[in-house]
Amino acid sequence: MVAELGHFTLILGFLVSLMVMIIPLVGAYQRWPGWMRFADVGSNALFLLTATAFGALTYAFVMSDFSLKLVWLNSHTAKPMLYKITGVWGNHEGSMLLWVLILTLFGAMAAWFGTGLPPTLKARILAVQAAITAAFMAFVLFTSNPFLRLDPAPLNGKDLNPLLQDPGLAFHPPFLYLGYVGLSMAFSFAVGALIEGRVDAAWGRWVRPWTLAAWICLTIGIGLGSWWAYYELGWGGFWFWDPVENASFMPWLLAVALLHSAIVVEKRESLKSWTVLLAIIAFSFSLLGAFITRSGIITSVHAFATDPERGVFLLLIMGVFTGGGLVLYAARASVMEAKGVFGMVSRESALVMNNILLAVAAFIVFIGTMWPLFSEMFFDRKLSVGAPWFNAAFTPIMVLLGVILPLGAMLPWKRGLLARVGGQLRLALMLALAVGALFWATQTGRSALGPVGLFLGAWLIAGSFTDLVSRTRKGEVLSRLRRLPRADWGKAVAHAGLGVTMAGIAGMMAWKQEDIRVLKAGEQFDIAGYTIVLNGVNQVQGPNYLSTMGDVSLLKDGRDIATLHPEKRVYPVAGMPTTEAAIDIGFFRDVYVVVGDAQDDGGWAFRSYYKPLANWIWGGAILMALGGALSLSDRRYRVAAGARNAATTQQPVAAE
Repeated sequence: MVAELGHFTLILGFLVSLMVMIIPLVGAYQRWPGWMRFADVGSNALFLLTATAFGALTYAFVMSDFSLKLVWLNSHTAKPMLYKITGVWGNHEGSMLLWVLILTLFGAMAAWFGTGLPPTLKARILAVQAAITAAFMAFVLFTSNPFLRLDPAPLNGKDLNPLLQDPGLAFHPPFLYLGYVGLSMAFSFAVGALIEGRVDAAWGRWVRPWTLAAWICLTIGIGLGSWWAYYELGWGGFWFWDPVENASFMPWLLAVALLHSAIVVEKRESLKSWTVLLAIIAFSFSLLGAFITRSGIITSVHAFATDPERGVFLLLIMGVFTGGGLVLYAARASVMEAKGVFGMVSRESALVMNNILLAVAAFIVFIGTMWPLFSEMFFDRKLSVGAPWFNAAFTPIMVLLGVILPLGAMLPWKRGLLARVGGQLRLALMLALAVGALFWATQTGRSALGPVGLFLGAWLIAGSFTDLVSRTRKGEVLSRLRRLPRADWGKAVAHAGLGVTMAGIAGMMAWKQEDIRVLKAGEQFDIAGYTIVLNGVNQVQGPNYLSTMGDVSLLKDGRDIATLHPEKRVYPVAGMPTTEAAIDIGFFRDVYVVVGDAQDDGGWAFRSYYKPLANWIWGGAILMALGGALSLSDRRYRVAAGARNAATTQQPVAAE
């Protein structure tokens, strides 16, 4: 009965979403307060109904109700409770229900926290959000129903994919979807404002916290996925330029551009048309990610489904909302006239350059991801685009972005003097050059990647600190720093986090070392100044797996500094092996050990890696997310206080 309740509430939610899509729009057109208020009531009801459906599916997984086909395909009684719960979204149908739940959550949050919005604009925003919800509810109900029954019910399930039975990947999808789906609010704000006929500074202030929240979650989600790939797949890589990885990275790049362009709209009433276009395109790329993952049109280890029917449905959703948004954008061009003017050397110009570089970077990733498909469709040629192409095309863009970022952050609005800002940053530049020169002098190879990456990292970190100090006065640095708005601190921390990540990527790629060999118990070898000793290999029984576990000692200068236990697990139910790397984590390096298959001579295959600055990659991601959270906690952005004041003095232009 619980599953039937979930199915019923999902159907009821679909009907409510259609009502919320229509009634508030009519109310806003006619200026009927009661009809506009229905948007709030309906959005809350939508969230409660979807949460009930999601709760019912979660209950079925927790109770191992194998009469549900989805539970039978993705669970097992011997599976730990954490993975019974995460199995809810570790499949296509459950993940799409999670997608819909997050859609309704953002709609309900807009109803809760949007009290400062003009009633007509709020009604239209919630109606657009409900339209997106209705489309995805229809997709779930008609092509991906998670509540299908089996008769008779099997005694046990087929288990969840063993690769997904990991804490890192357990929380990766919810954060990723919060980011993906959160961009729907930026889309709804853009389309709602276009229907309203008003895009101004207040709109720029309103759209920023929603975009920022989505970007924070997307950053955490991508970071968790990268970290999982690093330690779980056994190859020591953190990014493979896989199509599905790229599908999450493109919206992230566009969300960064949207955040920065919205600042210009808010402060200077410029870049209105570009910012609205970014809001539409950023969500469109989120829809593209759903299409890539679930259509089967592109091969990926991350793909959920390969059903053409689902792919066509998702393509239709993407076409309707992207196409409809762009048509409305063209029709409302007159309401996005720019008011502010600025010089070539100004913060506005720096933000424009920032947006151009980020858009080009997203376009590069898009071309590399989709080109194999285009090549096969139009030229009947099968090819692949790998990491070398992405690295060669993408890296120069990010280097240029890293160079201009500290300068742009300190330029004044409207017009400024580059020499003055350069003078303020001279110490940061000297420090960055010193760091780069130091690593250039000490490295043994000829690659410039490491020194350049360390220079950029030091430049961004020192530039962020200089930006904060420049807002204080001599003798009052500490007291003024404490009184700076959280948004200023958030910007500095996020920019510094980008610098830390850049330094980590450069150091890991430039100076990593790898060793592959066969070892017998008692044998040892050296890598990067460390000694690895194999003490033995044992068979261990896990909760729902069998493990071949190595016992490895790590020594430095003859001193035992760590004991590592790399594993090769086999899950009997799924019949699938997984690799569990053992990593000695350090601030400046990781030593990474993987056990392989047994050899005929009684030895074991071992792969070992020395990874300089590896954890700086994810430490930087944490700093970026923390910076975003600091900015979001600034009351000016969280509740858009300034925008509310502006809203009280301006009446919306009738769009009808």
